[in-house]
Amino acid sequence: MELSKNYIPASAEDKWYQYWMDKQYFRSVPDERPPFTIVIPPPNVTGVLHMGHTLNETVQDILVRHARMSGFNACWVPGSDHASIATESKVVNMLKDEKGIEKSQLSREEFLKYAYEWKDKYGGIIYHQIKKLGCSVDWDRVSFTMDDHYYKAVIRVFVDLYDKGLIYRGARMINWDPKAKTALSDEEVEYKELNGKLYHVKYAIVNGDGKPTGEFITIATQRPETIMGDTAICVNPEDERYAHLNGHFAVVPLVNRKVPIIYDTYVDKEFGTGALKVTPAHDINDYNLGLKHHLEIVDTLNDDGTLSAAAEVFVGEDRFRARKKVVAALQEQGLMVKEEEYATRLGYSQRNPDTVVEPRISTQWFVKMADMAQPALDAVVNGDVKIHPGDRFLATYKYWMENVKDWCISRQLWWGQQIPAWYDDNGQFVVAETHDAALKLYASKFGKEAVKLKQDEDCLDTWFSSWLWPVEVFNGISDPDNKDINYYYPTSVLVTGQDIIFFWVARMIMAGLEYKQVKPFSDVYFTGMVRDKLGRKMSKQLGNSPDLLELIEKYGADAVRFGIMISSPAGNDLLFDDTSCEQGRFFNNKMWNALKLVKMWKPVENTGAPVPTFAVEWMENRLNEVHAEVEKLFKDFRLSEALKAIYSLIWDDFCSWYLEWIKPGFEQPIDAGVYEKTIGFFERLVQLLHPFMPFITEELYHLLRERKAGDDVVIRQFAKPAATNNTILTEGALAKEVISSIRDARNKNQFKPKDEIGLYIETHHGNAFKRIENIIAKQVNANVVAYTKEAIPGAIALVIGKDKFYLVTEREVDPAAQKEQLLKDLEYQQGFLKSVENKLSNERFVANAKPEVVEAERKKQSDCIAKIQAIEESLKTL
Repeated sequence: MELSKNYIPASAEDKWYQYWMDKQYFRSVPDERPPFTIVIPPPNVTGVLHMGHTLNETVQDILVRHARMSGFNACWVPGSDHASIATESKVVNMLKDEKGIEKSQLSREEFLKYAYEWKDKYGGIIYHQIKKLGCSVDWDRVSFTMDDHYYKAVIRVFVDLYDKGLIYRGARMINWDPKAKTALSDEEVEYKELNGKLYHVKYAIVNGDGKPTGEFITIATQRPETIMGDTAICVNPEDERYAHLNGHFAVVPLVNRKVPIIYDTYVDKEFGTGALKVTPAHDINDYNLGLKHHLEIVDTLNDDGTLSAAAEVFVGEDRFRARKKVVAALQEQGLMVKEEEYATRLGYSQRNPDTVVEPRISTQWFVKMADMAQPALDAVVNGDVKIHPGDRFLATYKYWMENVKDWCISRQLWWGQQIPAWYDDNGQFVVAETHDAALKLYASKFGKEAVKLKQDEDCLDTWFSSWLWPVEVFNGISDPDNKDINYYYPTSVLVTGQDIIFFWVARMIMAGLEYKQVKPFSDVYFTGMVRDKLGRKMSKQLGNSPDLLELIEKYGADAVRFGIMISSPAGNDLLFDDTSCEQGRFFNNKMWNALKLVKMWKPVENTGAPVPTFAVEWMENRLNEVHAEVEKLFKDFRLSEALKAIYSLIWDDFCSWYLEWIKPGFEQPIDAGVYEKTIGFFERLVQLLHPFMPFITEELYHLLRERKAGDDVVIRQFAKPAATNNTILTEGALAKEVISSIRDARNKNQFKPKDEIGLYIETHHGNAFKRIENIIAKQVNANVVAYTKEAIPGAIALVIGKDKFYLVTEREVDPAAQKEQLLKDLEYQQGFLKSVENKLSNERFVANAKPEVVEAERKKQSDCIAKIQAIEESLKTL
């Protein structure tokens, strides 16, 4: 067939993906092979793949494809998360904008009907993108956190933990999202450093009888809109300025509430005025002070962030609008002393990034975390679960687990698993999986039949379902001893982002140990943050995250995968822009052109021309060397380095060197044995590259030769790389260095390609050049290669390594130019030697570096000294 000028991704991608699907290559069922299992971190059901997802899914596909080609039964489970807050927000907005319906006008059942319609309409978008990217997931195993079996599993776990005393219900200070009107866990609050204002406000002092003393106490607050909820003023008992106020009261501005002056060492005498207003309903520290000193709690905020009736003034006003009005009123009454700029941290809702979180007293459901956290901490510290890169993230994991807090799991939403608590009219409740089970339990617990039980209106935190993901995608909770869970669990690797190390990673380990008594995965690979070329995190808000499908349409899926992987060392942030995809496209075309070149050659037995035996042996050894290196890099999860090694092997060693070394003359045949070896090398190269760039490799594999049914690179098994011959590899490296240096000298001296030279070598390496003479002669257009023990007068002199080379030509050679070039080389080598010697003279480097690193530096030193001597000798002969 006639090949196109360049590789056309669009013609290959849909074709091969459908072919793999038809062959069921991605489908996995338990068999006699060892399993390699990955569960996809479930993206939000209504989301799209951003560049962080693209990196994550690409890494997973590389690992899965490599395992599939290495004898494992690879199973990659896809799925999505119902994302309670994010999805409910989208549905609420859709109902309001498109149908003019408020959520409050609907019953729970009616709202959920619209939510499922939304999910069905938009939920498939992300799966389409996963397919376009080439991800080899098992589409027969798609899971969703609201699937019937999954829903039941979440409820079962809730009931079980409640029965074990690990779940409780109580009034606590929690984080409140006024936009979503729901509680948040501590981990769902993201703090930002901001410049705010500190307002200094005067409170009138009255004595125990309520009579004014004419004195004022000044407090400093960032939130004057909460003044109406003040129930005390607190000062340090060691602060002499306020000792005389013992037994006195302060009058809260605007509402004229008399509140006590209390004393507690919690107050910092040096901060602000040393006096603290205490608002137990709106600050966690104030709440704890209130409990300690038995203070009244006055909640001045509604669930939507407006001032409640308890505020008495500005009722119904938004909290930030109310702040301005409170400040104006205080100024008008002469109670505002001053305002000053103040650097502060403010908590925002992770799910509604523009919404400031409010601390609020609320009755919620909580999980006791301390007892569950310890085994999960031990599993990572003792290496049962390995984190990559561990040096960065192990400390973060330990910090979270050693400082764990109880987890608020109830959400004031409808989209999610409804809490299985059942209440009578008096507020008494039981926890059970079903209504019928609740009725029986109620009768047993309270000794009477329930007239009516009503289920808790709240649903569970999304993470309370996703922490069961590695278990329940195989029905491990709903059907604990089934064939799949026993075969695929524990899974092999978790690939995820560093930002959910506690949200998800730690909690999955807790759940796995609690319900399967074994870790959920053996390794955790943390990808870095994808940033634009200016170093900014890619986000929708900044508009700097490219559209994945547009990138694939422009460059092809393989080029996009290449672009994001070539610059993504494990755990480190990566700078991404389109130029890396462009590099991937160039790589595609480089391989395509190599295919076209090879397919032009006509193999013939006994061509009569010299057979390039050394080139074949060298390429075979390079392939084995890089294959072994890549296998080690895979074990260490250094996938970017593995791709770079393969890229260099294909672009440089195979295309730029090997094919040139074996290429026959114009319209001349190639030796059939060499041709067959070359096709075999090409096959091994595309096999090695396949996990990273699946589409072009399958295309090339099938164009290299006719294939039998089932002979596809996607399932071609890796052979164990053979041992390498280091002598051949050294000779090959020498050939490349000599050819490059002589070509460079030819260019500097303005030789034309057809200009022949005589090449004379002065060496102390015996027969080092014998096996590569023909290759060198062909590549530098030398009509003779000979050896000499002395300088050749009138020749162009080069020093390569420790050897000298003389290029003899009919052209006149300028000795001054020769000397100038040698002096430049000498200056460079002297500078390099100095840098190496500085390093070796550093005692800390020699003491702390690995022995092989120190030895490598010493070899550089000795080689450099020998080269300097050779250059100096050449200068003497000019």
